[in-house]
Amino acid sequence: QVQLVESGGGSVQTGGSLRLSCAASGYHHSAYCLAWFRQAPGKGPEWVLSISSDGTKTTYADSVRGRFTISYDNNKHILYLVMNDLKEEDTGRYYCAAGSVWSLSQSAFPYWGQGTQVTVS
Repeated sequence: QVQLVESGGGSVQTGGSLRLSCAASGYHHSAYCLAWFRQAPGKGPEWVLSISSDGTKTTYADSVRGRFTISYDNNKHILYLVMNDLKEEDTGRYYCAAGSVWSLSQSAFPYWGQGTQVTVS
């Protein structure tokens, strides 16, 4: 069983930056793909980025490419999301997720954190 705990959310002005962290415990080799999703008020979850657990493969949504960076510390089992040049449309609750296959789809991730709120204004 993989447990994920996000931290680092908060309120920031447009153009600002934040770094989110997601600590994984109960981690095992089958959690191959880690991802960040976000959910804006009144909307469904949106995939943002994925990374393989060995860090060799990453994929970004067009809406965040060039502004957000995902990384994974395989020794500490911490997933990071660095968000620069934040926009109001980046507002939402950010969730990290882990799964055994490479995917951009919410349904492929059995493990989820509780989320951390990001508000950009």
